[in-house]
Amino acid sequence: MLLRVYFVLFVVLNLTTKDTKDFTKSHKGQKNMTTNQKIINSLNELSNTKKDIKSLEKFFQVFPGGYGEGDKFIGVSVPNQRLVSKKFYREASIGELETLLKSGIHEHRLTALLMLVLKYQKTKVFNEHEQIASLYLNNLDYVNGWDLVDSSAHLIVGVYVVESSKYSILDELAESNHLWKQRVSIIATYYLIRQGNFEHTLRISEKLLHHKHDLIHKAVGWMLREVGNRSLKDELPFLDKYAHSMPRTMLRYAIEKFEPELKAKYLGMRNKV
Repeated sequence: MLLRVYFVLFVVLNLTTKDTKDFTKSHKGQKNMTTNQKIINSLNELSNTKKDIKSLEKFFQVFPGGYGEGDKFIGVSVPNQRLVSKKFYREASIGELETLLKSGIHEHRLTALLMLVLKYQKTKVFNEHEQIASLYLNNLDYVNGWDLVDSSAHLIVGVYVVESSKYSILDELAESNHLWKQRVSIIATYYLIRQGNFEHTLRISEKLLHHKHDLIHKAVGWMLREVGNRSLKDELPFLDKYAHSMPRTMLRYAIEKFEPELKAKYLGMRNKV
């Protein structure tokens, strides 16, 4: 199982790509292009083979009925998307990034999100943060993949709810009955966890406790594990209360780093149900 996971991550993060040196030398003819055209052309130059695209399509479940149904890939590795993002995020306007975020191409959307994160991090002006957060929250239909959520939610929504004290945004997302909004609600709390604030993670975890989708089970379990990594005294009471009824995957993620004896205790509680 672990070998399969490592293989998938290798495919997603480290697709064999065209030499990035070619990318850095190939922009002489872009002067008359819009910024989005430059970004798309740059991503196309770094796109990969059909074989790797097929691997991505399988992994992200683009088949009918899959959570990624209908999504399209051009086969650009995440490191290369970050390269493009760093090159163009200053030049791209918020409006242009909103347009790119609405693309049917997965890598276009992820690159747009990476640039929004960079813009958010590089400015200290709250009004600009509010503009980016508003764009993000109003376009969550396009943040429709676990990698898209996990690369951006805590770095935009997580920071914003702290800056604005609008923690109710997390609850609204969790209660939305929308898979990706619900994943955003829990992943956004990763920023708060890093600040030593665990109450919002535990509250949102409780709201999502009986969700039916394994993408939520994994996300909640992951965030509970991050709480426990910093403070077992905050995670354990939650597990004492809910381990018996938590989805198995959620529980396994939450206790992954526990010592064998403690892990066995909570698995035993779950197995008695």
